[in-house]
Amino acid sequence: MARYTDAVCRLCRREGMKLFLKGAKCFSDKCPIEKRNFAPGQHGKDRKAKIVGYGLQLREKQKAKRIYFTQEGQFRNYFEKAARTRGVTGEMLLQQLERRLDNVVYRLGFGVSRRQARQLVRHGHVAVNGRKVNIPSFQVSVGDEIVIRERSRQLQVLELAKEFSSHQNAPTWLEIDRENSKGRVLALPKREDIQLPVNEQLIVELYSK
Repeated sequence: MARYTDAVCRLCRREGMKLFLKGAKCFSDKCPIEKRNFAPGQHGKDRKAKIVGYGLQLREKQKAKRIYFTQEGQFRNYFEKAARTRGVTGEMLLQQLERRLDNVVYRLGFGVSRRQARQLVRHGHVAVNGRKVNIPSFQVSVGDEIVIRERSRQLQVLELAKEFSSHQNAPTWLEIDRENSKGRVLALPKREDIQLPVNEQLIVELYSK
């Protein structure tokens, strides 16, 4: 599947806010938003147009896509499935995105960013219920146990991630055992559990046209 390989800090600058795509760098003075808080490109400083209507809806969709590192086709599939699911469509959409294995690995503190967590999954360092899973979009369920495989626990990136995440609050829908590099899904995430700068209702309005 295609994936974004360009500089991720450009994505934050395009949205005009921190999307926390680079882990520790986003909390330091090196974050480009601190010095160049304008859109990337030759004419970035001159783009001052007011965004309304469709533009607002598009920006919200792009933010969600970029936070979770999904492509357009995949994101639309998430929306269509959410629309068929009983409940509030916007909340069901975010719930599916939160249940992605790469996101859960990030939420458990095994990666400093979703991009790093995605790489851990792709390289076969993660097991779900005792079986290796290398598909970042794998949907976890209540009761699933997510573990860093035994042979992978000495990776330096994991040690750095543990130190980074030790100062952050754990999501209430996940149980974390940092000492043994494992976690468990206690419940499905609710909207109040998903602390993201995204207005999902605008995404629903965009796709419902």
